[in-house]
Amino acid sequence: MTLRIATTQPAGSADARDNGRKARALMQQAAAEHARLIQFPEGFLSGYAKEQIADWGDVDWAAVGDELGKVAALAAELQMWVVLGSAHPLTAPHRPHNSLYVISDQGQIITRYDKRFCSNTEITRFYSPGFEPAVFDVDGYRFGCAICIEVNFPQLFAEYDRLGVDCLLLSAWPVDSIFFLKAQAHAAINNYWLSLSVPAQSANLMPSAIIGPDGSRLTAVDGDAELAVVALDRNAPEFHIALDLARPWRAEANRGDIYRTRRVDDPRSLDRTCT
Repeated sequence: MTLRIATTQPAGSADARDNGRKARALMQQAAAEHARLIQFPEGFLSGYAKEQIADWGDVDWAAVGDELGKVAALAAELQMWVVLGSAHPLTAPHRPHNSLYVISDQGQIITRYDKRFCSNTEITRFYSPGFEPAVFDVDGYRFGCAICIEVNFPQLFAEYDRLGVDCLLLSAWPVDSIFFLKAQAHAAINNYWLSLSVPAQSANLMPSAIIGPDGSRLTAVDGDAELAVVALDRNAPEFHIALDLARPWRAEANRGDIYRTRRVDDPRSLDRTCT
């Protein structure tokens, strides 16, 4: 069984109406390429704080909600899953979450991932943190969610491995090119696909891309395009080592019994002088 997914690299703005229109246009493009899931960058619908939003009072929250509803309606029409970055408003005076809405192919928001590790500026000026992972299943493939600076916290990616994800969806607004290498490393270490979605404003640093469970770059948004699609395939021979050998072996190694049962009681093992 395979599953086609799309990552995007649109130019985000502080205008939720314009962002919503762009999201729906890209959904139509992804549908034409038979994608079952499409992913958008961090903060795309509402506009991203620090870069586009200086004060939450400037955000037209009614427009954000209306555009979210239109995206959900189109998801149902196209029978497509959507993972959409946006600020999620809370009751005043609480700051919003930095979130990923997970919209099903029935047009329902089935879960929401709230960024857990916010940057110093985010947590002191703009956002309220989340505290839980988010996983969901599409056609037999399990997905998890992470956002931007969380790439620097490997325990989150290891947690998603334990939760059995096949593909980690990382939406971001990167500020340095090493970010891409970190994303590749997480895919290769945890042996799952990783889909990275960044805005066009980050294209000088890296493309939005989908990375294989061996860390290889499978596809990327190229040139003036805003979308790239790839099929996830557990039976692909090029991923046999990563999926069928490395991932279960590393899980067994992490449990530790294979080492504990072979621990030796030998005086020379305790002698650190190597004599």
